[in-house]
Amino acid sequence: MSMTTPPGWYPDPAAPSLERWWDGARWTEHTRAADAPGAVPAAPPQAAATAGEASGRSKAVALGAAGLVLVASLVTGVFVLGGEGGGPGPAPSESAPSESAPSESAPHPSTDPETEPASPSPEPGTASPADDPDTLVDQLNGISLPLLDGWKRDERPAERVPTAVTEDAYDCPGTSGFCHSGRVGTHSVTVDGGASARGVAEQDIAEAAERAYDRDIIGRRPYNGMKSHREVDSGRVEVAGAEGHFVRWRVTTESGPGGYVQSLAFPAPSGRAGSMIVVRFAFDAGPDGPPLSAIDEITRGIRSTR
Repeated sequence: MSMTTPPGWYPDPAAPSLERWWDGARWTEHTRAADAPGAVPAAPPQAAATAGEASGRSKAVALGAAGLVLVASLVTGVFVLGGEGGGPGPAPSESAPSESAPSESAPHPSTDPETEPASPSPEPGTASPADDPDTLVDQLNGISLPLLDGWKRDERPAERVPTAVTEDAYDCPGTSGFCHSGRVGTHSVTVDGGASARGVAEQDIAEAAERAYDRDIIGRRPYNGMKSHREVDSGRVEVAGAEGHFVRWRVTTESGPGGYVQSLAFPAPSGRAGSMIVVRFAFDAGPDGPPLSAIDEITRGIRSTR
């Protein structure tokens, strides 16, 4: 049985006034005020476990005390009977071993700012959706994407967002390192109340193309830069029960075959005001790139995890 602490907001061990998001495997950089609107105060799982252990110890102490009273009564009876009958003196009493509950205090995580906060203790009987090998889970935004055949999770994405890549890799034509013929990543953006999925997708597509085929987030140019782009498709689409919008570009590069970039935007399944989810697709063109039908297949498979 899995012993994984469910993802969620927990008190930040290094900053009592904040809550930090635990993604089911590690602490993330996302924090919020402990008294933020909609926040539900919850003790860390280890606190609940300590309370349960304390209750068990209390029962054990109570039973132990009852046993000592019974032994004392028996010893007293033997002493009285022996004294009245002239027989031998009272039998030596055997003192019961003293059982005192060990003193335990809840562990205090380090508050050293240079030390990463300790993770919450796992809660028995719970399993994280991230344990499913066939899905890519965005715990913070509450969605999952299917991992198609030949795809895997990127365990060390440069942009530090949930990312899937094709299992095949090749030497990047413009810089040292490996490139993948297909990449998909998810993140959320803050929007005002009047923003639409169409507006978000149209605004995001240029940055999505730049990150995929021009200059990545750490300044590398894996394809020696982007030469041109043109829109090849756009429109409305239903995503996880909500109405979304996508924009798709065909990109040409100085080196390599270029590719297709798509920005897909839709409201967060949680209905969180002021937030929109964006899924970025980057598929190499040519016979070695994934089929464009995989974009539609992944889009249809997006699910809410809440």
